[in-house]
Amino acid sequence: MKKYCCLLLLLFLTKFSWSTKLLVPMDDSQSNHLKAYGLSFWALEKGVVIEWLLNYKGGSFLFPHLVNLEEELIIRGIKYQVLTDGQVNQIKNQIADPEVNMELIQLEKAPKIAVYSPPGTQPWDDAVTMVLKYAEIPYDQIYDSAIVMGVLPKYDWLHLHHEDFTGQYGKFYASFRNAPWYREQQALAERDAKMLGFDKVSKMKLAVALNLKNFVIGGGYLFTMCSGTDSFDIALAAENTDICESMYDGDPADQKAQNKLDFTQTFAFKDFILERDPMVYEYSNIDGTDLHRMGVVTEETDVFTLFDFSAKWDVVPTMLTQCHTDEVKGFMGQTTDFKKDYIKNNVLILGENKALGTAKYIHGEFGQGTWTFYAGHDPEDYEHRVGDPHTDLNLHSNSPGYRLILNNILFPAAKKKKRKT
Repeated sequence: MKKYCCLLLLLFLTKFSWSTKLLVPMDDSQSNHLKAYGLSFWALEKGVVIEWLLNYKGGSFLFPHLVNLEEELIIRGIKYQVLTDGQVNQIKNQIADPEVNMELIQLEKAPKIAVYSPPGTQPWDDAVTMVLKYAEIPYDQIYDSAIVMGVLPKYDWLHLHHEDFTGQYGKFYASFRNAPWYREQQALAERDAKMLGFDKVSKMKLAVALNLKNFVIGGGYLFTMCSGTDSFDIALAAENTDICESMYDGDPADQKAQNKLDFTQTFAFKDFILERDPMVYEYSNIDGTDLHRMGVVTEETDVFTLFDFSAKWDVVPTMLTQCHTDEVKGFMGQTTDFKKDYIKNNVLILGENKALGTAKYIHGEFGQGTWTFYAGHDPEDYEHRVGDPHTDLNLHSNSPGYRLILNNILFPAAKKKKRKT
């Protein structure tokens, strides 16, 4: 009886219209692409099932016509259309045509989201945290101690903040070893390592990386950008050796560390060569930042292209590449993109820089879960530097580069079909 009364109350409050639907187009006509993802997440949290129309008008969303949902669309400045059942059926028939590269996916449940990020202020921003806040998507902030103590099973989706999992403090030593923020972060990391029973920060970071790996094996969704991509894989490969010089952990690195790397433990990368010099702001030869410095591309010509997948057969990569453009502005970072020679054969490249022959956006499965690596630091700040002001997403509400991040946010909510190719 109580359940029945609650259902009646829900119907009364929402004033459900059975004859119409709300279409949120995601092509160039959309007034705020980023807020549209936040509204979708909000609806999922309320128990509303959404239909994601892959490749239809840029990957549009179809909602039941609820008055409070429509009010939110207006408040958040999101363009939408009210469609009759006849119009909806026409769209669904078009999508169902086997000759058309479109698909309809149901989004059923909002994923529980965490962001791995240190407490306190930092001299740089984080694209994922910024877009989550702008889109009004809730998340928990967790860090090393929480992960080592086993909090990850609470979450479905995890983003790794701009981070160094090798224990080398981002290789900022050459430029920032005397900066107050660098010394503060080093002191906090050493304190946490000691509290958790590790004699080195590098061992604590390895324990974190292994917990993250197990999170994915167990069915979790991992997303990371910039140095959180290659430094994570490097830490996994270096599990049985010491790659940190004395300024990082008090003793010299293993001189035979390169030969002791185990590439079978990594998610994405193979056969890479470590950058051993602590005065060089680089981890290995995976990163393609050096290619950008050679003048082949400029800020104006630097773009990466999204692959066009078969929506009916390759549903997962199609979800991850939904956008209102096939070409996205490039952007740099400590890890700007990935040299293809060091990417494993089973890794799916979602976006590539054709001019440089590098990959920008890659994805794969590991165990029961998935991971996505997106190179670069800030999709709307070409060469973001330490201390630069934060990006104002009010000025970039239709950013294709930020859309790709939010595709990953909704991906775990989907009732997915397994990729067949």
